[in-house]
Order: sequence, then C-alpha cells, then structure tokens
Amino acid sequence: MGGCDCDPLALTTAVGALAVSIAGRLSDEDLELAAAILTQLGDSLATIAVQRSRCTGEK
Repeated sequence: MGGCDCDPLALTTAVGALAVSIAGRLSDEDLELAAAILTQLGDSLATIAVQRSRCTGEK
C-alpha cells in the first residue's frame, strides 16, 4: 500500500464488497462489535499518522 497508482473507485468497491462479505457472516450483535472495533482501529491509526506527521514536520 505504498504507492498511489491504484484506482480509488476500485478501492472503495473492494472495501464495500468486504463489508458486505463480513456482514453476511456475522450476527447483528457480532457485527455491531466488529464495527466498533474497526472504528476504533481507524481512529487510532489516524491519530498515529497525525502524530508521526507532526513529529517529522511533514504536511
């Protein structure tokens, strides 16, 4: 995932297909938990990325 040569529409389509696949295999309760965990993971990764940028002086 280091390059920017992929099609952003293909990426969003793949992510959507993955979400549908995961949701189809989980109960409502497990789906809610998975969504909460993945949201927290995304927020944590965003926080780390911002902190790295601030520490290295990159924009």
